[in-house]
Amino acid sequence: MRAVVVTDFDTEPTVAELPIPEPGPGEVLVRLAAAGVNPFDWKVIEGAMRGSVEHAFPIVLGSDGAGTVERAGEGTGFEPGERVFGQFMDVQHGRGSYAEYAIAKAAKLARLPAALPFDTAAALPTAGAAAHDFVEGTGVGPGQTLLVNGASGGVGQAAVQLAAAQGVRVIATTDPDTAGYLREIGAAETVDFTQGPTADQVRAAHPGGIDAVVDLISSVAEIEPIAGLLKPNGVIVSSNGAIDAEVLAARGLRGANLYANARPATLASLAEAVEHGQLRFRIDFEVPLEDAADALARLKAGLSRGKTVLTIEAA
Repeated sequence: MRAVVVTDFDTEPTVAELPIPEPGPGEVLVRLAAAGVNPFDWKVIEGAMRGSVEHAFPIVLGSDGAGTVERAGEGTGFEPGERVFGQFMDVQHGRGSYAEYAIAKAAKLARLPAALPFDTAAALPTAGAAAHDFVEGTGVGPGQTLLVNGASGGVGQAAVQLAAAQGVRVIATTDPDTAGYLREIGAAETVDFTQGPTADQVRAAHPGGIDAVVDLISSVAEIEPIAGLLKPNGVIVSSNGAIDAEVLAARGLRGANLYANARPATLASLAEAVEHGQLRFRIDFEVPLEDAADALARLKAGLSRGKTVLTIEAA
């Protein structure tokens, strides 16, 4: 089978021929039709998990995917021919979704409604689960104000929609080209980060502070002015591990570092929301499997204004 692999940290992704893997108990072999591309995919190449888990090189890249069950191991509850989507990354076994066939744990898969195309489904798992968990993690509710810092990409766009659907007033940071779309999908306000520091602009518009922040872009060195926008007892969650909860607590604020957990129930809920038009995932870049390196480079350069998807046609 064709697969996009890296042979070590900080190496270029290449297309290789690998044997089709065999699923074990609790595992499902999926013939993939599409793979979603996420920032964490290139972070893996740079060694984001180096030292915390073993990496079995060559590693097939990619977390998200959608396709059809080819074979299912014992105790999975899945049958050959079922349409599924979910998360596939397992660096300890060198497995990922940038391939014609991939193994996933049954606990990371959900069945895909017939009305949803594979490319849309491949865009959902990590971005959708992250947005769901991050918004939920703030505890923000109707009438409160939430800043989504980094709203232009797939996670941010989903977070805007999920929060707005709950009656939350959403402020979304973006570039001018994406501002209109974000307002269309639920943002009450947009902040153009090209016109000056985000914190300064939000503070000018909300001198009394805001209730919550979902921060998708700030590093440890950048998070302080964003956290400073919060009202007393306000909450901020970070996708980049930028939060020091003890420091925030000393200032009367709350915070946490959160990571996407694509549980089957969450995946099913996201798919249902997309199917019924309650959640929109915009795919702004879709290329064949062979162009994975270019897709990753584009994402790393910050050019994404939606989701990036690889299309896969098995030989």
